[in-house]
Amino acid sequence: MRNDSSTTLTRRRFLTRGAMAVSAMTLPHYIPASALGRDGAAAPSERIVMAGIGLGGRGSYDLGYMLTESDVQWVAVCDVVKSRREAAKNVVDSKYGNKDCAAYSDLRQLLAERTDVDAVLIATGDRWHALASVLAMRAGKDVYCEKPACLTMAQGQAVVETARRYNRVYQTGAQRLSEAPHVFAIEMA
Repeated sequence: MRNDSSTTLTRRRFLTRGAMAVSAMTLPHYIPASALGRDGAAAPSERIVMAGIGLGGRGSYDLGYMLTESDVQWVAVCDVVKSRREAAKNVVDSKYGNKDCAAYSDLRQLLAERTDVDAVLIATGDRWHALASVLAMRAGKDVYCEKPACLTMAQGQAVVETARRYNRVYQTGAQRLSEAPHVFAIEMA
């Protein structure tokens, strides 16, 4: 057996390796599987932290649908109508079994305070879609916006320019475009 320092087992090296082996065996008992993305749960680094702005009609439908996704975590809701805001908060809190969902009446406050939010659902009244989207992207959020994305060409150009400037993901909901009759019409056009 060679006697160089890379193969010699010293007391220090023995204790270090022993401590590492014990740690490797016991660590899984202290870290929940969900934190590692096991048992069907998304790891925290893979979750999309969401907030919703405008959660009446279509917004409440989108919220309910998005809550079923394991890689989406809702942390805040915003609506100027108190009953809608409280209803959305209750839906989120019920899903997670806690009272952690924050509720806002002003989208500017939500965007300023919630630096932990990755993306927002925007389902406000039509006249607010473009402005809310621009403000959200300027605040560093990705955006899923219900249609119509905007009401004028200038608003559309502002949304596109903001998404490019701030390197944000922007998507407009247009689910009907994937239905068979619409796909056929688009192909024909």
